[in-house]
Amino acid sequence: MSHPRHPLDIEAFDRPARSQALLDAVQSRVVIADGAMGTMLQQHDLSIDTDFQGLEGCNEILNVTRPDVISGIHDAYFATGIDAVETNTFGANWSNLSDYGIDDRIHELAQRGARIARDSAEAAEAVDGRVRWVLGSMGPGTKLPSLGHTTYDHLKQTFALQAEGLIDGGADAFLVETSQDLLQTKAAVNGCRQAIVARGIRLPIFVEVTVETTGTMLMGSEIGAALTALEPLGVDAIGLNCATGPAEMSEHLRHLSKHSTVPIACMPNAGLPVLGANGAHYPLTPVELATAHEQFVREFGLGLVGGCCGTTPEHLAAVVERLEPYRAEVAEGVSSRSLALPRSTTGVDEVSGSLSERSESKRGEVADGVSSRSRSTTRVVEVDAGVASLYQHVSFDQDASYLAIGERTNANGSKAFREAMLEERWDDCVEIARNQIRVGAHLLDVCVDYVGRDGVADIREVVSRFASQSTLPLVIDSTEPPVIQAGLELIGGRPVVNSVNYEDGDGPDSRFGRIMPLVKEHGTAVVALTIDEQGQARTTEGKVEIASRLIDSLVGEWGMRVEDIIVDCLTFPIATGQEETRRDGIETIEAIRRITQKYPGIHTTLGVSNVSFGLNPAARIVLNSVFLHEATEAGLSSGIIDAAKIVPLASLPEEQRKVALDLVWDRREYDADGAVTYDPLSTMLDLFAGVDTAALRDQRAAELAALPVGERLQRRIIDGEGKGLEADLDLARGEGMTALGIINDHLLEGMKVVGERFGAGEMQLPFVLQSAEVMKNAVALLEPHMEKSESSGKGTMVIATVRGDVHDIGKNLVDIILTNNGYRVINLGIKQPIADIIAAAEEHDADVIGMSG
Repeated sequence: MSHPRHPLDIEAFDRPARSQALLDAVQSRVVIADGAMGTMLQQHDLSIDTDFQGLEGCNEILNVTRPDVISGIHDAYFATGIDAVETNTFGANWSNLSDYGIDDRIHELAQRGARIARDSAEAAEAVDGRVRWVLGSMGPGTKLPSLGHTTYDHLKQTFALQAEGLIDGGADAFLVETSQDLLQTKAAVNGCRQAIVARGIRLPIFVEVTVETTGTMLMGSEIGAALTALEPLGVDAIGLNCATGPAEMSEHLRHLSKHSTVPIACMPNAGLPVLGANGAHYPLTPVELATAHEQFVREFGLGLVGGCCGTTPEHLAAVVERLEPYRAEVAEGVSSRSLALPRSTTGVDEVSGSLSERSESKRGEVADGVSSRSRSTTRVVEVDAGVASLYQHVSFDQDASYLAIGERTNANGSKAFREAMLEERWDDCVEIARNQIRVGAHLLDVCVDYVGRDGVADIREVVSRFASQSTLPLVIDSTEPPVIQAGLELIGGRPVVNSVNYEDGDGPDSRFGRIMPLVKEHGTAVVALTIDEQGQARTTEGKVEIASRLIDSLVGEWGMRVEDIIVDCLTFPIATGQEETRRDGIETIEAIRRITQKYPGIHTTLGVSNVSFGLNPAARIVLNSVFLHEATEAGLSSGIIDAAKIVPLASLPEEQRKVALDLVWDRREYDADGAVTYDPLSTMLDLFAGVDTAALRDQRAAELAALPVGERLQRRIIDGEGKGLEADLDLARGEGMTALGIINDHLLEGMKVVGERFGAGEMQLPFVLQSAEVMKNAVALLEPHMEKSESSGKGTMVIATVRGDVHDIGKNLVDIILTNNGYRVINLGIKQPIADIIAAAEEHDADVIGMSG
């Protein structure tokens, strides 16, 4: 045991030998757990008055009144040959027991449940000497914090009571199961961590979320969001249970298999319930469950399997028989399953510490060997570093683009947001956030710090709304630890904390020392500013030195992955005219280049608009756009920006682009005597003298109006300019162009240019989306005017955008063109799982399946 660095530092404690053996087994072979407890209890004639003590439905009270019944069920499952049972403590939590008025018995009922299971496990071990394990079941309860039913902290404290009871009763691991709300799940996991620290006994923490037939958790969370939010908490396995049968779980398990660096668990129901003459029943047979688990083990490399509602000892006996070849004990470093992490996503040089080495020591990845009947040989994991809202995962690495962090929800940078906050017009704050989403932001930077305001109260008002009403992950931007804490306790997904630095050192009482425990508790990513005790670094060397100190501490001392660190090299205004500011842009860009080279996998960001402070709005748009492009070329991976005020480089007039580039790179020219003959700052000031953003818009509109209508339509697509679109389309048709001709000859030509610029890095994703939106509107306006083919029955095509993607413009264009040419098109929409696409193809007897993604 080492000294804990923070209140939930479970890394400081050792695991008991039995718990370590369980974790080793889950990491290297398949462990088989039991089936349903409730299903088995229904087979007993239990008295509500005597056995349940009048607490109908409170199965946990049976741990006190009928331990013989509970142990009998455990014994029946162990008799099938399984490895582990779950304790009868699913509802031994505050929200469940408070409904019965016995929430003062949380610890007692949890301890009794674990003790009963422990005794049953030891009895089974005594028969054949094979180790049996006890999984401490922790259900979700009935109160969801994301809906405001209770608070994160209250749930954490009461889950800690349950977890302490499970430890005291002899559980070998925690199983946080049937999770419906990610914020509730985080509270349960951190309750387990708190109990581990309190007892000094480190048990593995397994988590199983419940994905409904809708394809998401109850609160709307996709499986990618769940993995992103929960894995950084240090859980030892993640998986699925309840709600559906194995067939509906397949696609979600596939995602976990591809992206999870920890073992995967699966405990499905015995199918979806079917209503019959005698009520509902679960139709899946023991053989069918065994077949599904064998497929999952072979295809997805599961480490823990079992059953949930409707499954019985008969089901588990079939699973044990079928999976026996996959349960071989690990010997000589050879495993029935091995996990390989791609080098490109885990390699960190010796300066920052090896993530691969840390992953192996923490996660227990095994050697390359596999058994004769292996689980699809090696599970290769693609680590997709990123963050998540309550609903969806967002990758830090955007294809051919930077990660856009919306800056307009910052009280210090947006007058509109600040005034809405000060006047407590919270719905207006939400609308500002939605506008950032519409213009292409990937994350939202949320800052409520303002002199004279109660930051904790304000962050609660704002984040409680953003967390549920925005699909984008949040960046909690504050210098005050209590404000950061209040914000984090409302977020079910995985946010970013902005920021940590060494302004007042790195001791336990410094801001760094107070913020990092919050980062670790909530598993957030973090923005690290290049500020130390001497202030903000201005030179490349100073920025790299501070960044290195931060990264080495965050990785080596705080156990963060290098991919989850976002370094802000800070930029200063370069248009002040002061000599000492002339090179600030150069120093920042070069620092980004050197840091990204030194630390592969690191991410970077900038408050881009700082560079242009002091210029008029029209000039700021140009300089911000050019500086962002240059920084991105050097390795910048994200920018805190207002995407609506960034322009693609290719769309800027050559004169404006050149002078902005010259200003960024300080390309002043001198005569032989050293006198300045060309100063890009002076030239820029002259160029934009008296020019405002409205004048720029008018100039662009005039240039557009001067083009022939066909070229004008193409230009509208390239520039993402929708104003006047309908009039131009009517004019084009009035000149004799057909609707399909307009699409093929002009609109698609515009999209071709957009694609070429995007591929060349000359146009970033937010602008591509603007162009795509104009294209979508144009096609919708033209569709009623398309001539439909007289022929019919040419064929049937099912088309869909696959799960994980929401882009549908190209797909819808295919739909329109094919439909108007005599084909039957079944358009399923966006975010469609593979199973639904196949089912639709079979239902409609499709000739072709088309997928976009």
